Amino acid sequence: MVPATPSPDLPPTPRRSRWARCCAYRLLLLLAGSTFALDQASKAWIAAHLPFPTYGGPATVIVIRGFFNLVHVGNTGAAWSMFSGASVLLAGLAAATLVAIFIWRHSLGLRDRLSQISFGLLCGGIVGNLTDRLLHGHVIDFVDLHFGSYIYPTFNIADSGICVGVILYLWQSLRAPR
Repeated sequence: MVPATPSPDLPPTPRRSRWARCCAYRLLLLLAGSTFALDQASKAWIAAHLPFPTYGGPATVIVIRGFFNLVHVGNTGAAWSMFSGASVLLAGLAAATLVAIFIWRHSLGLRDRLSQISFGLLCGGIVGNLTDRLLHGHVIDFVDLHFGSYIYPTFNIADSGICVGVILYLWQSLRAPR
């Protein structure tokens, strides 16, 4: 196979610098970094101010009585404690997901603004929870919501970033098929 030669009529397109390529994803990187930083800062505050584990005990911080509490619990599973005890497997899955997002970034349309917002939140959340799994062996959860007699599973800022990111990407995918 003979490599294609550039047309003499057209000047060769210059290869963009690494910095220029990174800047194309600046919103994604900014949101991922912000989500990660806010998640880790909030978890550090919880770890410094509430004993582990704190759920329903005297150390629980009641923010809005009967609705919103701050607690300090560990989750070795995924959402709603599914796959509980599989922290190592879930850490590997998180790392593989980040690699897959990087590899297929063009197919995912990550130059689009809403896609960058979606994946910025998603990646920041994944890295936040992955960091917890590597440092603590579990994810630190602290937001405890109650809706009448229903107690929503305890979560954190990383979980919120992941959920909002996935919902935004699904909404975008359903409203504007490519």
